[in-house]
Formats: sequence, structure tokens, C-alpha cells
Amino acid sequence: MSAPTTPEPTAPTTPSVLVHLPAELRARTGEQPSIMVASGDVRTIIAALDQAFPGLRFNLCAETGELRPFVNIFVDGRNVRFGSALDTSVAAGSVMHIIHSVAGG
Repeated sequence: MSAPTTPEPTAPTTPSVLVHLPAELRARTGEQPSIMVASGDVRTIIAALDQAFPGLRFNLCAETGELRPFVNIFVDGRNVRFGSALDTSVAAGSVMHIIHSVAGG
């Protein structure tokens, strides 16, 4: 009789991206500072976040669907506004930061 074997850990079936959220949005996510979502483009990731946390998209995008002026999204350290904006591709293993601008006088 052979000893029982432990199954090998398996890799996640869906390629994913780590999304870091600002403190201002954490009330919508149950105080989670970061969330794993399926990779895709920024628009798809925002849609996935909104599906998991209804209303979150409103904090990020205007009624036109574009990013609000005070919201900045960085993928692997690069601001998506200087690339393809919401159509920026986000590869599996990437890190996305959502940052609200701070203004005042």
C-alpha cells in the first residue's frame, strides 16, 4: 500500500490582474484595498469591478463612459491617459492602481 499523495496546487484558471483601490472607494468594496479581477482592457476591468461592486463605475467614469477628470489609472506604472485610455490592454500578472486626484486651495 502506498502513502497518500497530496495533489499539486493548480494555477488559477483565469489570468488575473491585481487592482489597488484608493481609500475613497473602499467603502464600496467592503474595505478591500485590492481586488483580483480577470485580465482584459481597462474598460473590461472596470465593468468587472462594477459587476462585483455595483455603482463603482460611477465613481470612475462619467455618463459618457470616459474616465472622470479626477481619476487616474496606472497599469504597471504607466498612466493610461497617455496611451489608449480605457482601451489599454492589461496583461495577466499586471498591477493596476486607481488613484483619485487631490485638489484644493
